[in-house]
Amino acid sequence: MVELGLFENERVELLYGVIVRMSPKGAPHDSAIDRLNERLVTALAGQATVRIQNSFAASDGSEPEPDVAVVPRADYREEHPSRAFLIIEVADSSLETDGGTKARLYAESGVEEYWIVNVRDGLVEVYSEIVRGSYARVLPYRAGSSVRLAQFPNVEIAVGDVL
Repeated sequence: MVELGLFENERVELLYGVIVRMSPKGAPHDSAIDRLNERLVTALAGQATVRIQNSFAASDGSEPEPDVAVVPRADYREEHPSRAFLIIEVADSSLETDGGTKARLYAESGVEEYWIVNVRDGLVEVYSEIVRGSYARVLPYRAGSSVRLAQFPNVEIAVGDVL
């Protein structure tokens, strides 16, 4: 339906078979994405692809558009990636969806590491350890601390550089 133009000029994504309007973006949201993109592209050059607000084939009935997805290097001209090393959502007004529906969806899809950059509370929440389709571990990181990527332990992102 999106390809046919039924949602022209609307930001929507498919979650569990339901077309959902995406939250409006503000300057703090966009700035955090820009900073993450800059740091991840540089740190992961040649190791992975960093995609910004592009579709992720989570399941047959779900195609979210995460703010940042670190995916295997591949040619995605024919289909969206269905595997990710890391997915990041930048959240303010979308905290409930990102910490609930999307966290469950990404865990069920086998995304082993999921971050929520919580611009409202000034922290990065790192979700990991999938148990029966949900994340069993959630760790908050505040300014002054850094987060290492599980799949790329040589890559460290300072929380203060993102928020």
